[in-house]
Amino acid sequence: MKPTPRGWPRISSAIYYKNATKAIDWLCSAFGFEVRNKVEVGGLIRHSELTFGEGVVMVCDERSGAHEDRTWRSPQSVGGANTQNMLVYVDDVVAHFERARAAGARIVDEPSVHDYGEEHWTDRGYGCEDLEGHSWWFHQRLRDPK
Repeated sequence: MKPTPRGWPRISSAIYYKNATKAIDWLCSAFGFEVRNKVEVGGLIRHSELTFGEGVVMVCDERSGAHEDRTWRSPQSVGGANTQNMLVYVDDVVAHFERARAAGARIVDEPSVHDYGEEHWTDRGYGCEDLEGHSWWFHQRLRDPK
């Protein structure tokens, strides 16, 4: 494979919110993201780039009719349905969990160890939902496969 564009990981994702401005502030406070770029047009976030280490997630306000009539929605706008889960590796999952819980993340899975045996890996992780219902999983690698 050719190298990725400077500053971009191989894979990135976009997440849509009813209130992207509030979500960006919350994601930075609760999860430790940093704002790299934010494009606001007419009071709406049309594009943003939040970094976490080498990872990038784009956060935008939900909208209809953009890009060939596709519709992008927050889980709050579709009865809580979620079509995507984000997994992020962190250095200290317990400290991250405490920060997220203090910021109001809805914890759906308390920190626990997931050991898939010596041929696989062992992680400690937890799951939560953000302020609009997007699912997030944060893990810390404890052991790599042998």
